[in-house]
Amino acid sequence: MRIVVILKQVPDLVEEFEVNQDGSDIDREYLTLLLNEFDNHALEEALLIKDATGAGVDVVGLDDSGIDQSLYSALAKGADRAIKLTGLDTSSGWVDTHARAAMFAGWLRGETFDLVLTGVQAADDLDGQLAPILGSMLDLAQVSVVVGVHVADVHVADGVSAEQEFAGGVVATLAVTTPAVIGVQAARQPPRYVPIAKIRQVQQAGGIEQVAIAAPSVGAGLAVRRMYSPEQTSHAEMLTGSDAEVAEKMIELIRSRGLLK
Repeated sequence: MRIVVILKQVPDLVEEFEVNQDGSDIDREYLTLLLNEFDNHALEEALLIKDATGAGVDVVGLDDSGIDQSLYSALAKGADRAIKLTGLDTSSGWVDTHARAAMFAGWLRGETFDLVLTGVQAADDLDGQLAPILGSMLDLAQVSVVVGVHVADVHVADGVSAEQEFAGGVVATLAVTTPAVIGVQAARQPPRYVPIAKIRQVQQAGGIEQVAIAAPSVGAGLAVRRMYSPEQTSHAEMLTGSDAEVAEKMIELIRSRGLLK
């Protein structure tokens, strides 16, 4: 079995974001980028399958800023092959999901694989559409919001079982014929840790393949025209005095807003 895991870099959500001068995107000059959390879970799920079955795991990402670090980290964790796709201009910032899916589909059409795992969504779009769009472009079965993938005890030939989560924590076990595309929400265990020393060893050995892919003409049919920073409002009013005085002031404030007669 061969598993392909798609990786993407996203802004670190602990950063203080600022809108750029023309208002078309966040200012990315000093932005810290990290591996998308859901993609990290997709990688862990692939590695768990490898641990159980000996499957081969390939990781692939577009030529985004900092993607090399995530690819090297994946190799250090146990991935067998790392591929960086070039040809799509990602220097201007955010790239819509349709364009990303088209790039990956163009490369995957020339590859042999059983499963494509990707995070169910990314922090910079939250549309959850990469797996469905990719499955449609490749004309393959697709399942999203998956919390577990198993190779054993499958009720279909040449397939896997996928645990799909619904609202309220309800989980359905689906039999999925491979090849298939699966959007992973959470791996069966937290993503494994890899020490910096091991990542450096992998970096010194090299190992990232670069593959040039023609930039796709497909797009989402929409573009970000303008971003705005949240409007600043007045600060909170601190009430002082004794407990009885503060309580009286609170009652007056509530009454002044028509919430108390």
